[in-house]
Amino acid sequence: MPAATTVGAVHLTVSDLERSLEYYGRAVGLTVLERNGGSASLGAGQRELLVLFEDAGARPARGHTGLYHFALLLPERVDLARWLAHAARDRVPLTGLSDHFVSEALYLSDPDEHGIEIYWDRPRKFWEGQVSERMTTLPLDAENLLEELEEPATAPFDGLPGRTVMGHVHLKVARIPETIAFYRDVLGFALMAQLGPYAAFLSAGGYHHHLGANTWESADASPPPPGTAALRHATFVLPDATAREHLAGRVRARGHPIEETARGLMIRDPSGNALSLAIA
Repeated sequence: MPAATTVGAVHLTVSDLERSLEYYGRAVGLTVLERNGGSASLGAGQRELLVLFEDAGARPARGHTGLYHFALLLPERVDLARWLAHAARDRVPLTGLSDHFVSEALYLSDPDEHGIEIYWDRPRKFWEGQVSERMTTLPLDAENLLEELEEPATAPFDGLPGRTVMGHVHLKVARIPETIAFYRDVLGFALMAQLGPYAAFLSAGGYHHHLGANTWESADASPPPPGTAALRHATFVLPDATAREHLAGRVRARGHPIEETARGLMIRDPSGNALSLAIA
């Protein structure tokens, strides 16, 4: 996988588009870039990060493979501090606050139970080459983080900064060995860390992870059925058409079908999670 590969927009089904747009604007800080009937594109600045499609009354995708969380990467630690101050001040419910050594992260869940991570990376020089040994989950020192701000209680929050990107996507999968065989041996990501048969973290270019996968809620599970508020597809962005065609040829040679769509080439992992291969 080319070192310049990144993660693009994540596409989700939601049960009530108006409710979701209100949540992602007020709580998360994304802005609506485009709306077309029952779908909407959201982002930071002009960068598309999330695309929502309404399926009225869709149920949360509990007990199935799919999205564990998508992760919005903020450019600076002070941006994460501003977001945390906003969450405390505006009573945005969180599901976790973690220090992963490579990053500091805040977790929440949208109205359809789609997981969200908002995080900041520590400088790469502190963790490069140490991901397997040092990436962990410890309680976040929230007081220390808020010391980035002069007055947390009144620090302005006008939405996510324009340089926010989709840092990684973390999937629920049925089995880890088959997942590693697909993402490492077929797509070409490097395996950066593994937690036995329960979780794996893979990346391009030595990043700590562009892709997480776990079986904590989905061991041997099936993909979500129709009528579920679930992951439609995640996006990996390759640097150019040549890189994408090279990857597509490798995927086809290993017997995996590829579908051509307006968004890019679409493939599925062994757990049924859909991936779009786009070009920068």
